[in-house]
Amino acid sequence: MFSKIQYISQGITALEQETNIRNALQAGADWIQLRWKEGNEDQLLTLAVCIKQLCFQYGAKLIINDHVHIAKAVDATGVHLGLTDSSIRDARLLLGSKKIIGGTANSLSDVQQRIAENCDYIGLGPLRFTSTKEKLSPILGFTGYQEIIQNLRTKGTDFPPIFAIGGILLEDITLLQEMGIYGVALSGLITKQPQLIQELKNKLQWTL
Repeated sequence: MFSKIQYISQGITALEQETNIRNALQAGADWIQLRWKEGNEDQLLTLAVCIKQLCFQYGAKLIINDHVHIAKAVDATGVHLGLTDSSIRDARLLLGSKKIIGGTANSLSDVQQRIAENCDYIGLGPLRFTSTKEKLSPILGFTGYQEIIQNLRTKGTDFPPIFAIGGILLEDITLLQEMGIYGVALSGLITKQPQLIQELKNKLQWTL
């Protein structure tokens, strides 16, 4: 069973990344996605080694964003891949069957692609505008999520856990779950208010 809250790390420098992740872990985060676009691969590897140790101390899973070889090098829990990153198939060949491989989606066709690729979970979004990510994909809104989930269910399609992402607020959680979203991937909200993690967990406890 996956955690229903993913913290996608923020921070321009390695120190900011480490500080924000440490704060999230101390507040109860148990799933960290390390996403650092400002550092080069060597710097990211150094940071990943540090964060892997932190996650081990707190009993949290570590997912590396985009960089499959770094995920393998630090023996991370898995990797998250965007639509233009390495393929799910190639990542699986490198990492093996026991690692978690997640994939980004922005539309029904993206979700269907991810299902066909046998990824372990799907990050679907954005819900609304967010300044966290450059080159933001088209906004889905609640209607977009509802239409995608309904389409999958109407066709009887089995699908992996779907996480909503992109500008999500605390008050969105209940409605997203009612639609059939499994969990949420959060960045700015947890970076700014890590103390909200326990409240988020309480809202996400009930099983769909």
